[in-house]
Amino acid sequence: MMSIWDSIVLGVVEGLTEFLPVSSTGHLTIVSKLLGLPIDDPSITGYTAVIQVGAIAAVVLFFWGDIRRIVVAWVRGLANAEHRTEFDYHMGWYVIAGSLPIGIIGFLAKDLISGPLRSLWWVAGSLIAWSFVMVAAERFSTKERPLTRITMRDSVVMGLVQCLALIPGVSRSGATISAGLFRGLDRVAATRIAFLLGIPALLGAGVYELKDALHGDVGAAPLIIGTLVSFGVAYASVAWLLRFVAKHSIEVFALYRVLLGTVLLVLLTAGTIAAT
Repeated sequence: MMSIWDSIVLGVVEGLTEFLPVSSTGHLTIVSKLLGLPIDDPSITGYTAVIQVGAIAAVVLFFWGDIRRIVVAWVRGLANAEHRTEFDYHMGWYVIAGSLPIGIIGFLAKDLISGPLRSLWWVAGSLIAWSFVMVAAERFSTKERPLTRITMRDSVVMGLVQCLALIPGVSRSGATISAGLFRGLDRVAATRIAFLLGIPALLGAGVYELKDALHGDVGAAPLIIGTLVSFGVAYASVAWLLRFVAKHSIEVFALYRVLLGTVLLVLLTAGTIAAT
């Protein structure tokens, strides 16, 4: 049975790491293991998916003005062809198109994601491997296009790469931001799109996994507390990250990922912790 303390710790971890390019799922898997929780149990994997809803609620609140404007423009464009030249109308389609791949792949590969890929070996390897992709994205991209110059192809590519985040340790934000940078978007544009693409992806995963979290040994109270804590911490994290990427490279996160992955590999090899 998950304790209230466990739920608070995991809520803080989720809120801190969901939108930073360090892999929230990887961190939740590691911390769950350190707390003595069965990381390959469906109720635990369901719990980690559900508390992401708190982080998503924080993003919705933070970007409410943008989201409302996009939704209104999209609906207005559907009803009247005269409004289909508006940027926000197209942005609505970009978010929809970019969100579809992870929904389809996540549903089809659910057993793999919640089973074998929950091994800490996968987490360690993915943390290290994707760090090199993030560094390459920073060093070999032009970062010349602002948000207003995004295209449907950009969104689809970012949505496809987002699917790699189903592997614990890759990082959904790290994958989408890197893809955006490779496409020539500047850091702020890539990060904002990464946030918007995360809303339907994480909300859908949380709703789908709710049954597993409630039917297991987690309990309703830890689920509610973990979600609320992740909401508060995530709101602060989103605000900080947008300010950070406006002036700084994401390579610092890659360095952290390599260090964490290396420490994890050493602990696994020494038998200090078990992989599942």
